[in-house]
Amino acid sequence: MSRRLAAEFFGTFWLVFGGCGSAVLAAGIPGVGIGYAGVALAFGLTVLTMAYAVGHVSGGHFNPAVSVGLAASGRFATKDLVPYIVTQVAAAAAAAGVLYVVASGTSGFELGGFASNGFGELSPHGYSMTACLVAEVVLTFFFLIIILGATDERAPQGFAPIAIGLGLTLIHLIGIPVTNLSVNPARSTGPALFAGGAHMGQLWLFWVAPIVGGALAGIAYPLLLGRTDSAGDN
Repeated sequence: MSRRLAAEFFGTFWLVFGGCGSAVLAAGIPGVGIGYAGVALAFGLTVLTMAYAVGHVSGGHFNPAVSVGLAASGRFATKDLVPYIVTQVAAAAAAAGVLYVVASGTSGFELGGFASNGFGELSPHGYSMTACLVAEVVLTFFFLIIILGATDERAPQGFAPIAIGLGLTLIHLIGIPVTNLSVNPARSTGPALFAGGAHMGQLWLFWVAPIVGGALAGIAYPLLLGRTDSAGDN
């Protein structure tokens, strides 16, 4: 278990540091910023690279909603949920802390939202709580469908990280304008710890919606698309 948790820590750290780091450090540079598309690609690349690097050790979850979805589908042991989720959140907080040290090392630094997620006034384009809740549930649902399908024993072998990384890129392209996109409670928690205030007050949605979306996908995939013989991680 210790090796699996170490792999989850490294993978989740890289996801938050790479994805949120691209938003905080590179997205808003006048004239040369990478914009929404660049941030979306950065999140996808973090998952793709770490799925290949450590996915064979831990299953490559890096996200409490993924762990819950895999458990709901019967592919992950429920007894391992708590240690996985605690490790993922700790890694996200550590990554946000390192990102803060780096980002604050320049003159004129302003914390702002620090790549946090939000709805209403904290949504990048002012989307309502209902719109953000629906978006997060639906996008997490389909992210888990991609994961469950790509890692199904019936799928072509060896390509799952590519499909999952591209899937995460796509849902970021859709969701960044709405909520800054979470689909990952750990990713949301790390930056919110530093942004504080209203961002912490809205954090509940970015736990509830991804967990619901992930669990629904975990139930729907084997029910509607068939169950494999594997009971292991992805």
